[in-house]
Amino acid sequence: MVLVCSFMMISSEGEKADAFSNQVIQHGATGEDVIELQSRLQYIGYYNGKIDGVFGWGTYWALRNFQYEFGLPIDGLAGSETKEKLVKASKYNEQFVKEQIQKGKKFSHYGGTDLNQQKGTGGGGGQPAKQDKPAPQKPTAANTPNGYSQNDIQIMANAVYGEARGEPYEGQVAVAAVILNRIDSPSFPNTAAGVIFEPGAFTAVADGQIYLTPNEKAREAVLDAINGWDPSSNALYYFNPVTATSDWIWSRPQIKQIGKHIFCN
Repeated sequence: MVLVCSFMMISSEGEKADAFSNQVIQHGATGEDVIELQSRLQYIGYYNGKIDGVFGWGTYWALRNFQYEFGLPIDGLAGSETKEKLVKASKYNEQFVKEQIQKGKKFSHYGGTDLNQQKGTGGGGGQPAKQDKPAPQKPTAANTPNGYSQNDIQIMANAVYGEARGEPYEGQVAVAAVILNRIDSPSFPNTAAGVIFEPGAFTAVADGQIYLTPNEKAREAVLDAINGWDPSSNALYYFNPVTATSDWIWSRPQIKQIGKHIFCN
């Protein structure tokens, strides 16, 4: 499957492009650069450990997964190229993170999740417990559908555009629905960013299509899915039978085919 998200290439407003220091961050390092590294990796779902400023093996493997998915040299070192890509692909709420650390609080820093829900979570940075989302409502120009931020909608629109821009509209809504189904499943991360950037989940994170810009049709497909339309019939996976080479994906119970995609569980 191919997935894109140009939204994640937009740094938070006012954020410096050279957010890190000039040092190469590596295993065994400590300090503020490591805090930022862990926070950014967690924001996009690669790092699920404690944000403590200590570059241990959990941080090392999270960084290697990020490098793999983004087509970078896979060396577990946060040099200039890796840091630049990470700054563009994530956000870092430095004030929030440092306040929680100073207070000795357990917290997390996942993108698309309200900060108040990330305070006091168990396990010192483990993924926050899933929250029941309110029933979806019809969005208006001034309204964000309950349970999803504009950031969530943007990242999913990029995903739909990259995955299914040549598909019928029903197929585009189905792709958005699969992402939402994964968010709601205990087997996957519980944020849009976490699902999209889960290591190994979608090839476009590694092949460059992550940087494409979606059209309005893709955004409309996301809103239709958020508001309850699921043409995939609760599918968790989909694939193109013409290009799929994985024996595992072919083994999944198939539900239906929409356009070029087969949806399955």
